[in-house]
Amino acid sequence: MPLKIITLAKQVPDTANITGDAMKPDGTVNRAALPAITNPEDLNALEEALKIKETFGATITTITLGPPGAVKTLKEALYRGANDAILITDPKFAASDTLATSYALKCAVEKIGKFDLILCGRQAIDGDTAQVGPQLAQKLNINQLSNIIEIIQVSAKNITVKRMIDGGTEVVKTALPALLTIITEANEPRSPSIKRVMLYKNIACKNSDAYDETYLDSAEKAEKKVCTHIKQWNADDIKAELKRCGLSGSPTKVKKIENVVLTARNTRAISNAENEIGALIHELVSEHIIG
Repeated sequence: MPLKIITLAKQVPDTANITGDAMKPDGTVNRAALPAITNPEDLNALEEALKIKETFGATITTITLGPPGAVKTLKEALYRGANDAILITDPKFAASDTLATSYALKCAVEKIGKFDLILCGRQAIDGDTAQVGPQLAQKLNINQLSNIIEIIQVSAKNITVKRMIDGGTEVVKTALPALLTIITEANEPRSPSIKRVMLYKNIACKNSDAYDETYLDSAEKAEKKVCTHIKQWNADDIKAELKRCGLSGSPTKVKKIENVVLTARNTRAISNAENEIGALIHELVSEHIIG
């Protein structure tokens, strides 16, 4: 039996293109003012899932929680090799912190049913909390391993991985089901497949006729495992308690926002003369700036 893998993906603001309009007065992210991308480490997590699929056999379902536009992140997963995609979207989820987000994802995973592995990025570049994965594992009452850099062996009952720790790495084995958080160093995410882009470029939520069978090979047609539409679930679909969703379910509050502008001060120019470079190094060492 192939493993059933769930990958989590988040559409995030491109933090390399932050502007002064990045935050709203209430302390939430102004996503409309920023270009959106798929969280980089979530692509690393998907790549690990695809490697398991190719080596040991698996089906991959990718989930994202976000506004309707987050369907682009799900298409990115399908382009790379995910089997199915689910968009969790509802105004009731707006302004969720990590606690409310992990609760909504927990409800969605329970609706999916049996699974063997959940893979997600260690953290998202818009919050950098690294909390959602561990919180989800705790809510599902399953094993979790963080900071994974290599998946060594997978069987129907357990998984062996290498994880980053302070000062080095360690090899750990745990029983399934389990949740793993993947870090950037684990792999180089593959590029989208041209064939899959052509297959899924027009796919839509709840539309079973949104792809062109011209791009299916004979094996895909025979097995009928091609995703025909992106499932879209709201709070009612996943039976989420409204008091645990969105702002009402988010104890994290932003009290104050400041724009920090870095300016150059006390600049000094030196020549490339040996005595001037030596004097600068001596000064930096004496000030404990370098050691």
